[in-house]
Amino acid sequence: MAFRVIRALRPTAASLRYLRPYNSHNHLSSASSPASSNELDETQVKETTITEGRYKELSSRILGASYGFCRSIDDPYFGISTSTFPQRILSVLLHPVNEQDVEIKPDGLIYLPEIKYRRILNQAFGPGGWALMPRGNEGEGAQLITREYSLYCHGRFISQATGEHTFYSKSNLSYGKACESAKSNALTRCCKDLGIASELWDPQFVSKWKKQYSEEAWCENVRNKEKKRLWRKASSGETFPYPWKEMGPVKSSNSS
Repeated sequence: MAFRVIRALRPTAASLRYLRPYNSHNHLSSASSPASSNELDETQVKETTITEGRYKELSSRILGASYGFCRSIDDPYFGISTSTFPQRILSVLLHPVNEQDVEIKPDGLIYLPEIKYRRILNQAFGPGGWALMPRGNEGEGAQLITREYSLYCHGRFISQATGEHTFYSKSNLSYGKACESAKSNALTRCCKDLGIASELWDPQFVSKWKKQYSEEAWCENVRNKEKKRLWRKASSGETFPYPWKEMGPVKSSNSS
């Protein structure tokens, strides 16, 4: 199968709309072929028929040309640290986190739900403007699934991180759900390099948020009678998960 392409002097990502499949039973003569297969025509816009391999090469080059350089399809770090994103995108990525969106785990670790990261990326780059690419296969350890992922935005490499999630074969959590959770974990780690919800790693913000939005309670493990201090979001009405039973609030050190 051959492809028809319009080749322009200064292609951009929008130029990809001119790349379209084209069925032809006739071969063009050598005179109608481009003078050089490694250069885009700088003098005129011309139309010709190319192979599928050349189509993939040109589509990759056109995307790269919009950022001022030529991309190799096999380069996993294409576009790394070349330039900052436009101000409109930066304002979305660096916007202060909505404190109401932050959640807290029973161990006191605060976090932003994974879906919030996806919504921020969609708002900044648009659906289809970013992607999380897996690197290698899943790794399985003792009750742990891991996999490495790379984050790309507008065709540029942004960050790489390993996602992980515990997996018990006898639990209700399926293998597929565990893999998806590991992917979400990698996404949140990759987004740190874009500055998304960076406050969650700021000790002063964490301490202030806990005082304002969370509460701590003494709980007892109903199976072994172990006592432990657990956290939850204030006024959430949530109960602590089994086997923990709430015994009472933790008294503040400042209380009389």
